[in-house]
Amino acid sequence: MRIRRTTPTKGIRGRTRLIAGLSGLAAAAAFTAPAVAAEAPATPQFSASQLSAASDAVLDADVAGTAWHVDKKSNTLVVTADSSVSKAEIARIEKAAGPQAAALQIERTPGKIRKLTQGGDAIYADSWRCSAGFNVRSGSTYYIVTAGHCTDGAGTWYSNSGRTSVIGPTAGSSFPGNDYGLIRYSSSSASHPGTAGGADITSAANATVGMSVTRHGSTTGTHSGSVTGLNATVNYGGGDIVYGMIQTNVCAEPGDSGGSLRNGSRAIGLTSGGSGNCTTGGTTFFQPVVEALNAYGVSVY
Repeated sequence: MRIRRTTPTKGIRGRTRLIAGLSGLAAAAAFTAPAVAAEAPATPQFSASQLSAASDAVLDADVAGTAWHVDKKSNTLVVTADSSVSKAEIARIEKAAGPQAAALQIERTPGKIRKLTQGGDAIYADSWRCSAGFNVRSGSTYYIVTAGHCTDGAGTWYSNSGRTSVIGPTAGSSFPGNDYGLIRYSSSSASHPGTAGGADITSAANATVGMSVTRHGSTTGTHSGSVTGLNATVNYGGGDIVYGMIQTNVCAEPGDSGGSLRNGSRAIGLTSGGSGNCTTGGTTFFQPVVEALNAYGVSVY
């Protein structure tokens, strides 16, 4: 969510298979048959079309505060539901999935999944604050790439809370659906180093599950964690649904929106939204940065 200047701030069907040991009696002597080795339950095999149908069903259920992605390891559709999602709404999702409900793996996350707009470095629109993602360029023109829900409806951007130091205008915005936006530097005096959180950014890359990542934001600074899912769909409510997000266990809070996610010197993502906070932890989603760079024809440097 964008924090405006006036804003105060089923169960998994565990399956246990018991395999009894066998024994037999011979006419002349008793003997115990060799123990039969217990076999682990086989991973349910859902086809790509079944998982896609399950994903479409969750989307159609339209429950705010949920996010979902296919987990290739468990071969399920993992549905993450925040604390605002009721049992009745979970039941609605499962009913919508119909015959594909067995492919759903419901997980709870603390707090409320929301866009994290409030104030890398803080950047200010007319009435809200976000975080800069990465400085990028196209030829001799320099830009900031950040979250699309930050640039959505924004005109001029400033580098200070008093809105006197101009960065420049919004040059592009894509939200919902995607969550990336572009701000053009219009002031020759504005600094635009090719760093994020003090790290020199030399390239951009796509995330992989298990990748170690570090996030920077103007509210909570620097925090690290790992990628837990890819291609997640997130329903923030009110029709604000985004697709193809990176899911992580990195914490974030309002104002961190748009901030950078990196792996060493590689740009990975832009902070979109999530649940929880940096005291108790939570789940945070990121717009893949490669998609944004390709959309605008810009590059890190």
